[in-house]
Amino acid sequence: MMTITFLPYTFSLMVTFPDVPLGIFLFCVCVITIGLAQAAIVGYAFHYPHLLNPQIAHSAHKAAFRQHILGLVLRGPALCFAAALCSFFFFPLAYLLMVTVIFLPYVSKAAGWCKDRIMGPRDPPIQRLEFFTFDLHEPLSKERVEAFSDGVYAIVATLLILDICEDNVPDPKAVEAQFHGSLVAALGTFGPHFLAYFGSFATVGLLWFAHHSLFLHVRRATRAMGLLNTLALAFVGGLPLAYQQTSALRQQPHEELESIRVSCAIIFCASIFQFATWTAALLREREALHPSARFGGREHALMFAKLALYPCASLVAFASTCFLRRFSTAIFHLMQVAVPFAFLLLRLLLRLALALLGALRRLAPPTPAPGPQDARDARAQLLPEPC
Repeated sequence: MMTITFLPYTFSLMVTFPDVPLGIFLFCVCVITIGLAQAAIVGYAFHYPHLLNPQIAHSAHKAAFRQHILGLVLRGPALCFAAALCSFFFFPLAYLLMVTVIFLPYVSKAAGWCKDRIMGPRDPPIQRLEFFTFDLHEPLSKERVEAFSDGVYAIVATLLILDICEDNVPDPKAVEAQFHGSLVAALGTFGPHFLAYFGSFATVGLLWFAHHSLFLHVRRATRAMGLLNTLALAFVGGLPLAYQQTSALRQQPHEELESIRVSCAIIFCASIFQFATWTAALLREREALHPSARFGGREHALMFAKLALYPCASLVAFASTCFLRRFSTAIFHLMQVAVPFAFLLLRLLLRLALALLGALRRLAPPTPAPGPQDARDARAQLLPEPC
């Protein structure tokens, strides 16, 4: 884990100094170290078979399984070792080898599929496990998805408060010289920053709450849900950027429309991928969802409202930058303040809306049932005219 957390630093070195081999070399060394550690874990597990998957532990082809798993674990580090050597001589080849590490599972699976279709299945058939498939409905560990998501939300919330602590603590000399020692007056100049912070933190918290509500009704996650959830988390990670954009409106008023648009786009993408995760669960609702969240369940409409609230609100705020430019900043901050209250009152508002729809249906004039003569006239219109 320590080596994995060091990877972003090596990647930053590669981006900042693309012509220096040290960044590529350190990145490859990290990947090789991770691969060797995983290979050691595999060897340890096969040395104590009770740690293995029961299908592997009781298989007659245990050695073949070990060789196959070690091949999967070590082929990435092997390519990175070649990339590290090439980084000292030919940069493009080193980058090509590292990109190959990412796409190698897809290429390998596609090549195996083509081989089976052209040459037929292996003879004799060997019991084997599919470690990588293209089946988007394949089960995924719900607990791992929730743990990873909670970690991302916690890190994003921490980054927001770190930005506040780093950039918005006034300098004592400036307070004494410009505000005559009044800390309250000095903090008043950071009002937009604090407003943007609380709005961004509320957005993170409510997106987490919607995510928690969604997976509370999920019985089994699928690979498609995991992929869409990862895309949602990718945009959740951009919310500190949205905070930085909106907190700078006062200092850069000529760029406020662009800042609001970027923030609305980030919030919209994060929330719409959450909605897409729920949609993927609905497509397999019998296996993936509890009965209360399925179509017609008592929680179905509420979940729809929770997950659709932020996409709709961010679209309204984005549209305000096109039609109501003068009030776009006020509308954006109003959205950040109003959406939490809407979440608190969402169940009540939903019940009122459903009651209103029911009342409108009762007020509509009833459609008269067709009589016998009307039925005969309808059938007569469908019959051909006599010659």
